[in-house]
Amino acid sequence: MMNGDGSAPTGRRGGRTVDKSTPEQVMELARNLPLTKAVLRDAVADATPGQLGFLANLFAAENASRAEGKRLRLTKQAMFPQEKSLDGYDWSMASFPAGWGREQLTSLEFVDRAEDLVLYGDVGCGKTHLAIAIGTLACQRMIPVRFFTASGLVMRLRRAKDENRLDAELKAIGRAGLIIIDELGYLPIDIDGARLLFQIIADSYERRSIIFTSNLEFSRWADVFGDGDMAAAVIDRIVHHGRIVRFHGESYRNRHSLMK
Repeated sequence: MMNGDGSAPTGRRGGRTVDKSTPEQVMELARNLPLTKAVLRDAVADATPGQLGFLANLFAAENASRAEGKRLRLTKQAMFPQEKSLDGYDWSMASFPAGWGREQLTSLEFVDRAEDLVLYGDVGCGKTHLAIAIGTLACQRMIPVRFFTASGLVMRLRRAKDENRLDAELKAIGRAGLIIIDELGYLPIDIDGARLLFQIIADSYERRSIIFTSNLEFSRWADVFGDGDMAAAVIDRIVHHGRIVRFHGESYRNRHSLMK
């Protein structure tokens, strides 16, 4: 049996304190490790309580090390432009939809459900900060994330298309459980770029979550995509399984500017 805190119980053996574990506990800890299970099963069947405790501690440490390594790899692969977290985040400029708020956002239940999120509002009110912080939290919870600015994503897809590897690029991006598209509408996108961006959004529909940050209301998204029908198709998908968090207030950068 395990202690209430999840640790293995301890006892005295050979004049020193050792952890006591059962063969079943050792096998469970080794479940994700590349060991020959039949050999391990025979070994733990004949092990003393002290040996089982040693193996349990070893496997627990190895699992923890691998988990932390994966979190670091996912954070690096996400390509966040800066390190941001929710610690000290100013929520005062964010307005959530009725019945849905910070608890639901930080639980990442919307990612589990492949729902979208639009962070919309004034410049400098923390939209990108929040998007990066949520993406970082997802990486900590073992969810693959990819971060792009809208213009950067279009350039990436256009280059892949020119090099005849667009399908491979779309497949690589599609491995993410959460895609962040930052600054949608800040820079113009031509019709070919808009079609490429639409492929990402359409492919993600009901399969993975997308967080958009934008200072444009939906009625102006046709200006971004250069095509009213395409913009309507994008909005239709987002609205079906998505929510808007609105931001309003004075720019953080203005409030803390050196130029007064």
